[in-house]
Amino acid sequence: QVQLVESGGGLVQTGGSLRLSCTASERTFSSATMGWFRQGPGKEREFVAQITWSDGATDYADSVKGRFTIARDKTKNTVYLQMNSLEPDDTAVYYCAASASSYRPMGSNQYDYWGQGTQVTVSS
Repeated sequence: QVQLVESGGGLVQTGGSLRLSCTASERTFSSATMGWFRQGPGKEREFVAQITWSDGATDYADSVKGRFTIARDKTKNTVYLQMNSLEPDDTAVYYCAASASSYRPMGSNQYDYWGQGTQVTVSS
């Protein structure tokens, strides 16, 4: 069973930055796509960003384009989410996810593995 472990969440002021990390437990893990999702208070879970393991193709939600950057380090089985210019609306639990076979999935239901989540709180 693949495990995904997120880290890097915390409390930051508006305009600040955080970097989230997600490491997969298996050295031979070779998912097709890794993604980040978030769920804010009283909100549905929403897509944030994703990156393909093979060629590094990326997709972003409109709400984070230009502020967030997703990247991967294949040697460390780790995906990062660099978050800049954070806003109170970015406050949420952020989840890392892995799709074993889908290249740039169109929805969360195509992701097979999920992390436990890390809290990001942006104060105004």
